[in-house]
Amino acid sequence: MSGAVAGFGMTSQRTRTRMIERLREQGITDEEVLAAIAAVPRHVFVEEALASRAYEDTALPLGFSQTISQPYVVARMIEALRAGRDGLGRTLEIGAGCGYQAAVLAQLTDEVYAVERIGPLLAKAKANLRAIGKPEVRLKHADGQLGLPEAAPFDTIIVAAAAARVPRPLLQQLAENGRLILPLGATAQQLVLIERCREGLVEKRLDAVRFVPLLSGVQ
Repeated sequence: MSGAVAGFGMTSQRTRTRMIERLREQGITDEEVLAAIAAVPRHVFVEEALASRAYEDTALPLGFSQTISQPYVVARMIEALRAGRDGLGRTLEIGAGCGYQAAVLAQLTDEVYAVERIGPLLAKAKANLRAIGKPEVRLKHADGQLGLPEAAPFDTIIVAAAAARVPRPLLQQLAENGRLILPLGATAQQLVLIERCREGLVEKRLDAVRFVPLLSGVQ
């Protein structure tokens, strides 16, 4: 791993270890999720001017009115998807942004597909994933509300933007026993975990959160 990727000072391994300790204190207990987050150099995914803040538990701006999610929310969402299961299976991320969450997911499953509607952000995600040695994440420039039908069905779908309602295509692309997690709501948002069971869709409401809105179309 190069020096820039390994980090130093405020981006060093010691700083990253402190972030993991904070996540444990906040209630994250899935050690595989914590190890996945520890393995990803978050400073690579943020703007250079913000690198010293990369391991704070906060969302940071990416440009284009988008943000990189705070580490706790990434951990909480993935932990909820994994709870009681061996793994994530074939995974779809809606809203790849800079590629950070896709990189964490790629530590936990071999099949990660990620959709991003903003072309320049997708280019950043590709470069960032190459920089950390995770080029196998399959990225597509597309409208996330439509999912990725050509690669469906998915065992896991994770949405990194808030929707007023669950996009129907995402439900249609969810495999039997699959799980979907997304923030729902406009001003007041809440994480919602949906599981496709034999009896139908089962919904569970989790934490209050704050995400950028899920928009349609591409740019």
